[in-house]
Amino acid sequence: QGFDLNRGGCDKGQPPSYFSPYKIPTLEDGPKGEYLTDRLTDEAVKFVEANKDRPFFLYFPHYGVHTPLQAKPGAIEKYKAKIKPGMDQKNATYAAMVESVDESIGRVLAKLDELKLADKTLVVFTSDNGGLLQSTSNKPLRAGKGSAYEGGVRVPLLVRWPGIVAAGRVCDTPAITPDWYPTIAEAAGVKLDPKQTVDGASLLPLLKGVEGFAREAIFWHYPHYHGGGAKPYGAVRKGDLRLVEFFEDDRVELYDLKNDVGETKDLAAERPEKAQELRRLLADWRASVGAQMPAPNPDYDPKGK
Repeated sequence: QGFDLNRGGCDKGQPPSYFSPYKIPTLEDGPKGEYLTDRLTDEAVKFVEANKDRPFFLYFPHYGVHTPLQAKPGAIEKYKAKIKPGMDQKNATYAAMVESVDESIGRVLAKLDELKLADKTLVVFTSDNGGLLQSTSNKPLRAGKGSAYEGGVRVPLLVRWPGIVAAGRVCDTPAITPDWYPTIAEAAGVKLDPKQTVDGASLLPLLKGVEGFAREAIFWHYPHYHGGGAKPYGAVRKGDLRLVEFFEDDRVELYDLKNDVGETKDLAAERPEKAQELRRLLADWRASVGAQMPAPNPDYDPKGK
């Protein structure tokens, strides 16, 4: 739909550099050596200040912690000193980038507090995918960014809305990114067009701690390839069971996330009726939303000639 103001957003999935000069067409370079996460936070804080007297929507997707892995030298040294033998997380630069994002979020929240806007501002912190395995570990989850497994799709989700969302409360009901469109609309008192197909459900009852939120399942559709090695797939989660369907070879895998969050034991052969039930549910959902399926490439040469 577009934005009234764009600071730093463009067609680049990752920045040419995290240090100025950034070479990002929608962001003027700062002083040499300025750190991108800090600069984007400056811009976000300015936006909040400029719009403090009217409703606003701030979409703040940090480039961090995406590659290239670049962080402030002092923070890198701090985390290098914390590395011990046997640790799964041992990339000091990655950890330093996480710290900068954490500081950034803290600055935005502090500005909302300072301007006395916290009570009427819904803040959502989440991610688009799990961590890249070359940079981090997602244990105990299986695999990482781009994969069909939980390490690729299970991400953090934290919400702050004083007076509405109880501080420290933990909710274990699964949610998915498309839920945020109807959630934000309902929170803002905006009625959606009844003719519009909405992928997702409003999470407002869950945020308020109201009983009764229920839906049959949540779905994923990934009909393409990923540079990290992932292949086209679809998936459905109903309760604690998650089924993954791989489009290349028409194969399915079934996992019980309650007892096997690492997806180590495929139950599809052991529970064929449940696998078939979830597969039908997934197919029905794809049909209901008109999901595009991948087609064989007639020019594909497995030998790469």
